[in-house]
Amino acid sequence: YLHHLGLSLQAMDTSHVALVSLNLSMEGFESYRCDQNIVLGININNLSKVMKLADPADSITLSADQDPSTLKITFDNPKTQRSTEFALNLITLDVEHLSIPDTEYSSLITINSNEFSKICKELQSLSESLTISTQADHVQLSVEGAAGSGFIKLTNNDSDRKEDQTLIEVEEAVTQQFALNYLNLFNKASSLSSFTRLCLHQEQPLVTEFKIDSLGVLKYYLAPKISDE
Repeated sequence: YLHHLGLSLQAMDTSHVALVSLNLSMEGFESYRCDQNIVLGININNLSKVMKLADPADSITLSADQDPSTLKITFDNPKTQRSTEFALNLITLDVEHLSIPDTEYSSLITINSNEFSKICKELQSLSESLTISTQADHVQLSVEGAAGSGFIKLTNNDSDRKEDQTLIEVEEAVTQQFALNYLNLFNKASSLSSFTRLCLHQEQPLVTEFKIDSLGVLKYYLAPKISDE
């Protein structure tokens, strides 16, 4: 979705358990122009194949006409003077832009991205699900599986190194359970940001948020697992 303030992308997995939302502000681009709001339907698999044509040093230009059937993607490499252009066929979307309600989250956890990523990876070898319980001064990440049960307790940590700090803000305690395979997929984005922010509310999906410096924010929404009780 291109609009005069920037670019926003949304995708949902087929089982409707998870949603991803990426917002990139126009200020983060070298040059940005959008004469009118426009919605482009893109096949993610195809986009990912086209992106493989790019070199990490390339600059990328995205352009679309007024009534587009393709999104033109151009990669320019100033060093090697190589230029690659691809017209990606657009698809018709069933859903227009999804409006995600603004929620006041009652628990916020800000943790080093690599640390959270490592925790989830290790825990998935012991259990399929992770239960997150927030209390006024700590958070418990617990698992239960064939090997047994256990938990990791996180408390506020104002380490001298900013990257190692953990910040826990709880207005209302929340306990929810989530599928670890989804969390591990989300954590692939951990290289984009020093911190992962988890936003929880008892009645809402979990939001896993990565702030991208001076460009925007990437958010993953994950529906909690409903217990059988």
